[in-house]
Amino acid sequence: MTTPAFCLEDKVALVTGASRGIGRGIAKALAEAGADVAGVSRSASTETQTQVEAAGRRYLSLQADLATATVPDLNALVDRTADHFGRIDILVNNAGVTVRKTALELTEADWNTVMQVNLNAVFFLCQAAGRYFVPQGSGKIVNIASLMSFQGGLQIVPYATSKHGVAGITRALATDWAPHGVNVNAIAPGYIDTDMTEALQQNPTRGPEILGRIPAGRWGATADIGKLAVYLASPESDFMHGSIVPIDGGWLAR
Repeated sequence: MTTPAFCLEDKVALVTGASRGIGRGIAKALAEAGADVAGVSRSASTETQTQVEAAGRRYLSLQADLATATVPDLNALVDRTADHFGRIDILVNNAGVTVRKTALELTEADWNTVMQVNLNAVFFLCQAAGRYFVPQGSGKIVNIASLMSFQGGLQIVPYATSKHGVAGITRALATDWAPHGVNVNAIAPGYIDTDMTEALQQNPTRGPEILGRIPAGRWGATADIGKLAVYLASPESDFMHGSIVPIDGGWLAR
């Protein structure tokens, strides 16, 4: 009997930023592929839990603020997931923040907050998961990068810098851990239709400008990202190491 493609049956995934947007979409997609999910968020992730359980899988809600989390706090998120489910197989580093200011207006606090959430937490969660993955000879890490891993953007210096760093972490850990059967890759989403981007979509100037540059003619859906996350978390991607995969409707190609 053959195993269906993209099957995550009985795997366990930890997803950060799971209460909304892309994180919720990824958690739902992983559950539909067969994985149990631990979701990290600052607030309750009730809707995500409902969607995961509707897919017939178990859900563990872990409340944490990655902007203030210490390394022991981050280690504990991974340990609690493994203790609760008896294992951990997949880590999705999705949580992220930004500050939109000119470079001359940025404060030290602005810089540090973005770096803490988007870069520091990503590395130390990878490290914590790696302590399980390397000894067991398997594991999938999916980092959420950005188009700003390739571009500079406008008035988002800390964000662009952090997302370039996510690409670097992904490639560096991939080369370290590929010999141990651990896959580290990243998704670089384009403009995705979420509640966080609603104001940008409704902006009478920027909204049409962005849409006009996307060859596919639409904003992405969280389900688009979820499908790619399932692929990168499944055995189908076992030969992928250190890839940064844009999913942007053709934005970078234009």
